[in-house]
Amino acid sequence: MLSYLVKRFFLMIPILIGITLICFIVINLAPGSPATFQEELSPKASPEAAEALKKLYGLDKPLHERYFNWLKMIITLDLGKSFVDGRAVKDKVKERLPITVTLNLLSLLLIFIISIPIGIYSALKPGSLIDRSLTVFVFTGFSVPTFWLALIAMIIFGVNLGWLPISGIQSIGAETLPFKDRIIDWIKHLIMPVTIMSFAGLAGMSRYTRSSMLEVLKQDYIRTARAKGLPENVVIVKHALRNALLPVVTLLGLAIPGLIGGSVIFESIFSIPGMGQLFYSSAMSRDYPTIMGILIIGAFLTLIGNLIADIAYFLVDPRIRVKKDV
Repeated sequence: MLSYLVKRFFLMIPILIGITLICFIVINLAPGSPATFQEELSPKASPEAAEALKKLYGLDKPLHERYFNWLKMIITLDLGKSFVDGRAVKDKVKERLPITVTLNLLSLLLIFIISIPIGIYSALKPGSLIDRSLTVFVFTGFSVPTFWLALIAMIIFGVNLGWLPISGIQSIGAETLPFKDRIIDWIKHLIMPVTIMSFAGLAGMSRYTRSSMLEVLKQDYIRTARAKGLPENVVIVKHALRNALLPVVTLLGLAIPGLIGGSVIFESIFSIPGMGQLFYSSAMSRDYPTIMGILIIGAFLTLIGNLIADIAYFLVDPRIRVKKDV
């Protein structure tokens, strides 16, 4: 197991470098630059000032030289300084990373807690009213744009009914409230974004679980277990569920990039000061160091998510352990 983890970890290094190279090239090929952006903010700026800004930011150097200089900084865990306010990118990310990670972990937890039981129940009762209703829910989840759903939820639950706040992660003056009230206020602010972020994942994961469970229930060893007179709950939980979860565990690694990418949309809609909102504002202002810092952290979290999925698959499927031992 340890050798497997070490191999996977070292394999992540060239993958991460390849991701950064592609991202660096694409970002620098995009129209505009920090110099032209700041020049637009000050119409009276002269071309000489724009050239001075390019030299200040190091944008007058060849692309490959700028990339290797950036890579040298990354090796020392230095993400550079923001072109917008001159602050260290590391400090800006450190302020917002916990918020984005919390949102994504809560969304992922909600997806698995709700979707797996729903998928199992639908597989055990195929063709029932609940199964048909869940099928409608799945198609709705895949077809409805989540950003539109977020706006509708804000109008209904935030504006019309006034049940939930529609922006931020805490109310103004929440720091003066007692600890219990601060937690309640924090939960109220997270209900809408976490629920909306999980909506599409709930639909997809429940459907995958249902399909996998139906396939497992048709296997010969399930019929053998029932023929031996084992209780139905033992057959379902011990024999069917573990094998049915194998494809679902694989989807764990694929769900994390989607959630991280969705953070850009939902944090912008709900005005949540996370990495997604920071990435959007940095992209609009062509803040290359901040963009690259967020991208490399997002790529690293995605690779870690895939590694966790592989470990979970390794633990769930005994056939893989046997192959590794051999």
